[in-house]
Amino acid sequence: MEALELLLNRHSCSRLKVPAPAGEGLQLILKAGLCAPDHGALKPWEFIIAKGEGLTRLGDIFARAAEARGESADKVERARNAPSRAPLVIAVAAKVKPHEKVPPFEQHLAAGCSVMAMQMAAQAQGFNGIWRSGWFIYDRQVHQELGLSDEDQLVGFLYLGTPTVECHALRKVVVADHCREL
Repeated sequence: MEALELLLNRHSCSRLKVPAPAGEGLQLILKAGLCAPDHGALKPWEFIIAKGEGLTRLGDIFARAAEARGESADKVERARNAPSRAPLVIAVAAKVKPHEKVPPFEQHLAAGCSVMAMQMAAQAQGFNGIWRSGWFIYDRQVHQELGLSDEDQLVGFLYLGTPTVECHALRKVVVADHCREL
């Protein structure tokens, strides 16, 4: 797929099935994430990959956090099942590193850029996915159970797999509606 075509037709797909990216295809996706813009070349991110039993473990982490929040039994079960919506989930955490010229905000942005780069690399290979966030990315218990420090911040969960439906860009954008000259 041509690079501009890929970027101009970027879209998310939430209905995913096996196969998920694996082997060299998954390595290419991870490498694309590692090539995201990164002021100071700090590589301020960590990718936590959940597949197979890892999806069950991630769901259990979500369920325990939902219980701790006092959520209803229905919401706890929905949290437990959330990772099963795709055959592969990559949790992306900003791992902020002290730096005199690169504030934490820029490092969070870099980690976010890595998510989009990975989604585009997946789409370029015929897979698709969706970048999910929700309360999970802010929950300190989820962070702790994923082995993250107090300084770390989840920026999202990238759900990846093979689309079960035809996914297209849902909207056309008008550049002039979002730009102005100074």
